Amino acid sequence: MEVFIKTTIIFFFITYSRCMRSKLEEVFSWKIIDFDFPSIEKREIAIKNKSFIPENNQLMGLEVWKNKLFVSLPPWRTGLAATLAFIDLDHISEIEGKSPKLKPYPNWETHDLRNSTKGNKLANVIRLNVDHCGRLWVADRGIINIMGSRDRIHSPKIQIFDAETDEVLKVYNIPDDMINDYSFFGSIVADVSTSDCAKAYAYVSDLRANALFVYSLEQDDMWRVEHHFFHFEPLSGNYIVGDVNFQWTDGIIGISLSPEQADGYKILYFCPMSSTRLFAVSTRIIQNNTIDWSSWNNTDIYYQFEVIGNRGAFMQSTTSTIDSESGIMFYTLLCQDTIACWNPKNEYSINGQGVIARDKKTLSYPNDVKVDKNGILWVLSNRLHQFVFTGQNFSDINFRIFRVPVHEAIRGTVCEKN
Repeated sequence: MEVFIKTTIIFFFITYSRCMRSKLEEVFSWKIIDFDFPSIEKREIAIKNKSFIPENNQLMGLEVWKNKLFVSLPPWRTGLAATLAFIDLDHISEIEGKSPKLKPYPNWETHDLRNSTKGNKLANVIRLNVDHCGRLWVADRGIINIMGSRDRIHSPKIQIFDAETDEVLKVYNIPDDMINDYSFFGSIVADVSTSDCAKAYAYVSDLRANALFVYSLEQDDMWRVEHHFFHFEPLSGNYIVGDVNFQWTDGIIGISLSPEQADGYKILYFCPMSSTRLFAVSTRIIQNNTIDWSSWNNTDIYYQFEVIGNRGAFMQSTTSTIDSESGIMFYTLLCQDTIACWNPKNEYSINGQGVIARDKKTLSYPNDVKVDKNGILWVLSNRLHQFVFTGQNFSDINFRIFRVPVHEAIRGTVCEKN
């Protein structure tokens, strides 16, 4: 094990010297998150009654559609102004510059939880996904104050918006018997037919209950997929991020889809949070709602899931995304302050992955990556380890969003070869 860890460190020392940090253009940065309240008075009232506590608002996920940059803000603690917000990329004032105020999405009313029974409320969004039909998909656990009293606002649900008009297209309430008290939605990915927007699935990872939820829009039905590979690896539950050492036991979190394969289906790649391995399964398998997924003795189905490879020690990843044109995967390496890439034509191993960027300051806790419809890679870092364990320094920059064209990102890496 000691030799393996040393090999890992040497590998990243070498690749770091080749990495150009300037590849990533820093688009936005914040010391602390603020919102575009309707008026100064309403903001002051919100702060006074503690419905808005700026220090408790943390960026987590991102997505881009045309001129809208969507961001999610999980309700880790109280005082969350909105769990889903956006930035209008075409209208950013010179005064705000690189630290614009966030606009609740789709409006303030959706996040007013004082009357949770009125309208389609949003309480807890972790990550989000926009499909090629221009629909924004979010999974909402319905629980706030996650690190405290865990108050339930509403039933867990999937909500779909028209990203162009901001209209609510669909709300699917997830049956209570499909989740448990520990359920925590890590990621959501939409899988949509290239020719028919109605033929769509959503895959939602539950990192605490070690499950994958599959929702069919056409059937308006959901089923729960279970597998051994969704669980954490005991030897990968130790994290060292910056000067913070902690232990987590989170299961399946990062999920991403390959381009369509010859059989018309895609490959769903996934990894548990506390793991250094990448796994895969054909969407042909998980779209089959006749399988008894609760059976732990289904050998035929067990072998439909594959182990793709191992990244190496202390290379846990929070999430991944795949460029639909090249098929290249981009992902975070939490303990390495790194954004990495993998070309499926290469072996998935220490030497088979490339480094896009690595920086212990600006990429401290890289938390989300997305490739938009124009082939631009977007990256978000948020120093979440400090927020959870040691406290953030709000006189310093804590949140950053970067971008880089995919072809520039992979230039000079092993991901560009073959």
